[in-house]
Amino acid sequence: MKTITKTIWVLSLISLFTDTASEMLYPIMPIYLKTIGFSIVLIGVLEGVAEATAGLSKGYFGKLSDATGKRVPFVQLGYAFSAISKPMMAIFVFPLWIFFARTIDRFGKGLRTGARDAILSDEATPETKGKIFGFHRSMDTFGAVLGPALALLYLYFYPNDYITLFYIAFAPGVLAILASFFLKEKKTKTEKPIKKTTFFSFVHYWKESPVAYRKLVIGLLAFALINSSDVFLLLKAKQAGLSDTMVIGIYIFYNLVYALAAFPIGISADKIGLKKMFLIGLSLFAIVYFGMSVTSNAYLISGFFLLYGIYAAATEGVSKAWITNIIDKKDTATAIGTYAGFQSICTLLASSLAGLIWFRFGASATFLVTGFFTVLIMGYFIFSYNYMQSIQK
Repeated sequence: MKTITKTIWVLSLISLFTDTASEMLYPIMPIYLKTIGFSIVLIGVLEGVAEATAGLSKGYFGKLSDATGKRVPFVQLGYAFSAISKPMMAIFVFPLWIFFARTIDRFGKGLRTGARDAILSDEATPETKGKIFGFHRSMDTFGAVLGPALALLYLYFYPNDYITLFYIAFAPGVLAILASFFLKEKKTKTEKPIKKTTFFSFVHYWKESPVAYRKLVIGLLAFALINSSDVFLLLKAKQAGLSDTMVIGIYIFYNLVYALAAFPIGISADKIGLKKMFLIGLSLFAIVYFGMSVTSNAYLISGFFLLYGIYAAATEGVSKAWITNIIDKKDTATAIGTYAGFQSICTLLASSLAGLIWFRFGASATFLVTGFFTVLIMGYFIFSYNYMQSIQK
């Protein structure tokens, strides 16, 4: 555990607290929005605007972090915005205010992502990237276990009291803010004047980036374009006859598997190679989606959620570790932010496409199409990406 430094512990605890707050509200958000007059269409527009805000701001603030040489202020402000957005959504119920509060939350995510991942990368060596990112993902995802569990417990005793949950969620958010003050900025030497950074200046990095980075990100974004929201998997579980409580329970189960697996899988990825581990994750994803397309058995679906948790552990942190191993250290936040920004947009499109296929052709077609394209993307990484082997162990 010597490679897990104080800085990594602090960042991981901040993520744990923040994800606990966010995931506490995740299961009840659509229900709450409906109770204050939001239609399904308006909820979709709200989430679309929020995710677009997060996506675009990730690239900009990643570039700005590299340009200024600063990391900690972006992390502190980003987590602060996300924390204060929680009670804001309960104070007023006007649609414009709700849009503002939700956007503030996602803006905070965009503000912190590139800088935070750059700090994690700086705390690791190329041989320990999988371990470091895996540990952080593990701690972060434990928040996705604690949050919904606390929400279910509270609603068991106080049914339909959704507004109070938004105030309760502020508590772990405050803990995240307090923990962020334990982060210390590393001193860096400024060798040249800071260039002006415009909102879309991160896009230029794509042209300037190493060929290996572009090849990798093309594959990752292709996958993001078919990797729709987990909501579709939960809808499938609901169709199979699981109750609302069981659906939330299976979501907690998936996150628990993810949290428990992320750290050991990160260690294994450093040993066998990040690319190989990522491909193992994609193969599990394909199995889950092909399986979901042909079964409505509740027990099998539960098993697929277990595999889905292992898939997430084998890809999310591993992909970021992979990126940081092939780019210049001074561009870490820009590279992560650029990828994360485009990924957010692709994910938004993926959910729209999945919803359209589901509406026109049914659930089975949605999962079959996703599984098929996942196999093609695996082929890209296996056959069209051989030179990347040189950066693997």
